[in-house]
Amino acid sequence: MRAGPEPQALVGRKRGARRLLVPRMVLTVSAPAEVRRRVLRPVRSWMDRETRALADRHFRGLGGDVPGGGHAPGRVAFVSEPGAFSYADFVRGFLLPNLPCVFSSAFTQGWGSRRRWVTPAGRPDFDHLLRTYGDVVVPVANCGVREYNSNPKEHMPLRDYITYWKEYIQAGYSSPRGCLYLKDWHLCRDFPVEDVFTLPVYFSSDWLNEFWDALDVDDYRFVYAGPAGSWSPFHADIFRSFSWSVNVCGRKKWLLFPPGQEEALRDRHSNLPYDVTSPALCDTHLYPRSQLADPPLEITQEAGEMVFVPSGWHHQVHNLDDTISINHNWVNGFNLANMWRFLQQELCAVQEEVIMRSCSGINFEEFYHFLKVIAEKRLLVLKEAAAEDRAGLGFEQAAFDAGRITEVLASLVAHPDFQRVDTSAFSPQPKELLQQLREAVDVAAAP
Repeated sequence: MRAGPEPQALVGRKRGARRLLVPRMVLTVSAPAEVRRRVLRPVRSWMDRETRALADRHFRGLGGDVPGGGHAPGRVAFVSEPGAFSYADFVRGFLLPNLPCVFSSAFTQGWGSRRRWVTPAGRPDFDHLLRTYGDVVVPVANCGVREYNSNPKEHMPLRDYITYWKEYIQAGYSSPRGCLYLKDWHLCRDFPVEDVFTLPVYFSSDWLNEFWDALDVDDYRFVYAGPAGSWSPFHADIFRSFSWSVNVCGRKKWLLFPPGQEEALRDRHSNLPYDVTSPALCDTHLYPRSQLADPPLEITQEAGEMVFVPSGWHHQVHNLDDTISINHNWVNGFNLANMWRFLQQELCAVQEEVIMRSCSGINFEEFYHFLKVIAEKRLLVLKEAAAEDRAGLGFEQAAFDAGRITEVLASLVAHPDFQRVDTSAFSPQPKELLQQLREAVDVAAAP
C-alpha cells in the first residue's frame, strides 16, 4: 500500500515528488485502457436508499467535522461468509465508524492469482512468475536501510529479484545484500494478461483509480512480494486513503493505531517513529509521550484473507512467511473529507504550495481537477438514466457521492489559498460546478 508523503527533507528528491494529477510525463502501458477495465471490471456497487439516508445523516451529524482520535476496538471484526455480508453491512459496520476488519479467504477463493501464483504447498510459484513476468522491471526496497522514515528503492527485472529471493531462502533467510522487498509494483496497469483478481463490491467505489483510469496514465493498484522478515515501516496511507490488502500466499502481522494515537509516539522533535517495535520507544527521554492509552490493534492475516485499513490509521506490517499480496489505495465519499483535511494540514505545515505538491503529491488546483472529474461523472448518472449502466453506478450511490463532493468543494472554494489560484481557464468554473452539484443533490433528495 502506498504510504503517505515523505518528510519535508525529501522535497526535490525523486522519491518524494510523485504527483496525483495531470502528470507531466506520460507513461507507456502495455495494454489499452479498455482491456484493463475489462480485466478488472468491478461488481456494481449499488447503494440502496436506506443506506444512503443513513450515511447522509451520519455526515450531517458531524457538521463538517472529521472524526479525530479514538481507541482501538478490543479485537478486529472477522467477516466469514460472502453471501451473508452486503455492501450496506460494510457501510454500517466499517466505513461510517472508520474501523478495520478482516474478510475470510472465501472472498478471494476464485481469484486467478490464488490459483496461478501459488504452489500446492501454498508457497510463491516462482516458475510461473518467471514465465509470465520475468522480464518486467519492478521496484524493490531494502528493508535494512533507513532513508528518513522509509526504505530506499532500486529497480530490477523480476527474474533478478526472484533469483535473489531463492538464494535468500537457501541461505537461511540471510544475504549480504540485506532483506529486499518488492513493493508498489503496478502489475495490473502495466501487464494485465491474467484474471489476477475480482474487485470486491465493498471497495468498488474507488475514486482514485476511477480518476486514473479516466486519464489512462497510472493507478493505485499494487503487488507486494517478499521473503519472511520483510516489512513496511510505520506509516499512514497516502492522502489518508482507505486501503485493502489480500495475501495471495503467506501471512502478515499488522500493528494498527487509530487516528490520533500516533501522536503519543512522536519523539521530542515531533517526528513519528520508523519502527514501533523498537526498544528505543521505551526511552522517555527520546519519546516523552510514548505511553499509549491502548495497545495497537494486532492482526495476523492468513493466506487468502483480506484486510480493510480505515482512513488515517497508522500501521506497520511484517511478513511472517514468504508472501505475495495485492493492495489498493482508494478514496470515496466516506473519506473525502479526511483527504481534504489532510491537504489543508499539509499546506499549513509547509506554507508554500510548491512544497506542498512535492510532499503530498497534490496542490489545491489539482485537487479541484480530481473533484471535477468525479463530480461530472456523478452528475451524468443523476441527470441521464442511460448513463447509469455505462458508469456502473446506481442512482443512490451517485447521489451520495455528489453530496459528499458538494460539501468538500464548498470548503475548497471558500479557502483563501484556493481563492488566490488563477481559475480563469477552468471549465466549468468552481462556483458553477458547485451550483450544478447543489441543484442535483436537491433534486435527488426529493421524495
